[in-house]
Amino acid sequence: MRDALLEIQDLAKYYPVTEGALRKVTGHVKAVDHVDLSVRDGETLGLVGESGCGKTTLGKCLVRLHRPTSGRILLRSADGSMQDLLSLQGKESFRTRRRIQMVFQDPYSSLNPVKNILSAFDEPLRIHGFGNGARRRDIVEEALRAVNLQPDYMYRFPHEFSGGQRQRICIARALSLKPEVVVCDEPVSALDVSIQAQILNLMKALQKQYRLTYVFIAHDLSVVQYMSDRVAVMYLGKVVELADSASLYAGCRHPYTEALLSAVPIPVLGARKDRILLSGDVPSPVDPPSGCRFHPRCPKRMDVCREKEPLLQEVRGAPAAAEGAGHFVACHLAERGGKR
Repeated sequence: MRDALLEIQDLAKYYPVTEGALRKVTGHVKAVDHVDLSVRDGETLGLVGESGCGKTTLGKCLVRLHRPTSGRILLRSADGSMQDLLSLQGKESFRTRRRIQMVFQDPYSSLNPVKNILSAFDEPLRIHGFGNGARRRDIVEEALRAVNLQPDYMYRFPHEFSGGQRQRICIARALSLKPEVVVCDEPVSALDVSIQAQILNLMKALQKQYRLTYVFIAHDLSVVQYMSDRVAVMYLGKVVELADSASLYAGCRHPYTEALLSAVPIPVLGARKDRILLSGDVPSPVDPPSGCRFHPRCPKRMDVCREKEPLLQEVRGAPAAAEGAGHFVACHLAERGGKR
């Protein structure tokens, strides 16, 4: 993608499975299995899927909390070239890490309970060389104001805040380092519904104000539809469908995406929709099925689905996409022109 700020190329993250006193490796958990994605400057890319599909692991690989097994993570530098974050060393790697920050799912465990808010902000600012103590305090004050909190809250401790206030603080802490990309790992799933709307609206406003690029991880497809410009659907470590938000919700092409969307409630009194119930459980990522990984649960599976793994390819006949965006599906049915 020509205007990509962040590119993920053939990214894989495997966790070894060991047995016995000698910790012999007997297999690998394929949490993320050769994923390719691009994120444009200033857009929000949504990542959705069931628990265990690999979306959080992918997010942690982006901020390098986890070291990928293979692949590349490319970030556009000031001169327009793409830098492989995984190949950087020393000071160059340290400077680049600041450009990608993360907002975690649980605001209660994201803050150290024995440190006040100023201390929680000051440590990363000091490490990354953001001026003297007075200058760093000004940055903290600016960040708290940006998320609609009083500056004097910096002298309080985490237990003095509600869940929504804590998440605002976590967002402010991520913004204080002036990042370009923010990985949001289910940032509203632990909050009340009324507070969720406030946080989502705040995040959209901050994105415009600071021209942020979001990788938005969630399992609530209504939230993803509201926040995202494009959506990638993951299943068992693989991306099975990728499209702009309007195209995906108007006419998805993968049976798994269709089942996910059928579970989204309709906010209309008395309205009903046909629910697609998938049979069986999600297969083990240690020993994924041959062919298409979704075929054991797919109501539309064919013989070829058991034998050949489908590639993520652009499909024709999909609803009109946003400029520069295509509709990509990893499904043999879509390859043959099949529809929902």
